[in-house]
Amino acid sequence: MTRPAVLVARRLFPSVVERLAAHFDVETNDADTLWSRDDLIARLQGKQGVFVTTGEPIDATLVAACPDLKAVCSMAVGYNNIDVAACHARGITVTNAPDVLTETTADFGFALMMAAARRITESERFLRSGAWSKWAPDFFVGADIHGATLGILGMGRIGQAIARRGALGFGMNVIYHNRSRLAPEAEAPIGARWVPQAELLAEADHLVIVVPYGPASHHLIGAAELAQMKPTATLTNIARGGVVDDAALAMALRSNRLAAAALDVFEGEPSVHPALLEVPNVVLTPHIASASLPTRLAMADLAADNLIALLTGGAAKTPVPTPSAAAV
Repeated sequence: MTRPAVLVARRLFPSVVERLAAHFDVETNDADTLWSRDDLIARLQGKQGVFVTTGEPIDATLVAACPDLKAVCSMAVGYNNIDVAACHARGITVTNAPDVLTETTADFGFALMMAAARRITESERFLRSGAWSKWAPDFFVGADIHGATLGILGMGRIGQAIARRGALGFGMNVIYHNRSRLAPEAEAPIGARWVPQAELLAEADHLVIVVPYGPASHHLIGAAELAQMKPTATLTNIARGGVVDDAALAMALRSNRLAAAALDVFEGEPSVHPALLEVPNVVLTPHIASASLPTRLAMADLAADNLIALLTGGAAKTPVPTPSAAAV
């Protein structure tokens, strides 16, 4: 009996490849080449499944050109690189990897926020340059975290995990804006308070952005929104590139309209807006919020679980629903 064939679009942990190879004929990308859509189309001919990350373009054109494809399984939470509606229209199941990276990503988001507030990377660059010659009372003074107001834009799993760290670990006042308000029993343990977006921007000492990306959230934070924030505030984006207007953010940082920022995601990544590389008061990391070894293995294993289930007669653990018209 012919085994299903699957494509693994990026270099993957050997243990996960071995799991897949026990069930499928597997084509891997050991060179970790960034394939274009046309490359993917060519390699997906005759394949029933594909293992992807956030960078592979699974759009309507690709779906139409790959008639054997039955499963698109991503090891990421976000799936804005996948046209879910086009997949579902052709009977292709899409899966993602929620939950397994919540706590690790929240750890990293909080670390980024602290690094921006306390000017950690800025002061390290200063020290490494050999410029440190004396101490002074105002030497790299930043903003406090403890007791400050933590504003969270997007109060899903990761947003709530960040809120817990702030409220229970640092005595922060937590405010948030979300499409829907949390249940009172979820708000109460951390004293979280839902506010309109304009109030969130105006009151937050430290704003952390954790919304999903889609047309409704493109440039959700642009020049007008940045102008509503305190000039002493910080902004941290661990959501997706495109939620924040990077050019407008760089201008706000350069003009000291905003005290500092920390970004793990960027528009057009891996490219970074040149202006962000020129301002000192921003912490920049290459999309690594979930990058602990246990978490990345768990993400990959979950995608593999979904792929194995879908192509051997089972049901997906974490299917992505068909998109609705609801706003983010």
